[in-house]
Amino acid sequence: MTLITKSDLKYNDYSWTTYSHDNPKVAGNPDSTLLNRKEGYEIVYFINKFCETYKFKSKLQALKIENMIRNEVPNNIHSQEKIKKWIEDNWEISSIKTNVILIAITPSSPYRKM
Repeated sequence: MTLITKSDLKYNDYSWTTYSHDNPKVAGNPDSTLLNRKEGYEIVYFINKFCETYKFKSKLQALKIENMIRNEVPNNIHSQEKIKKWIEDNWEISSIKTNVILIAITPSSPYRKM
């Protein structure tokens, strides 16, 4: 299931390295493979797999995951499975709300303007 694509992401400072379809960074279920938080294809894959697991249907839920990865998941957590677990454990207490995404846009901001 593909809930979000590159054009849906709120940040525009990702790199977009091409991977083979069977690369564990962009295939299968989240595992011990490290998640590069600045690699767009890895982020899109991870978010879509998380949404599929929890049967999320809203792009706002998917974008909450992107924001949590970028702004709340501790920098010392690197594997896909540990990031997934952290998001699961902190979903309800996250300061990022699914009904409203508050983003300050400045000319030098890494956020994608809508």
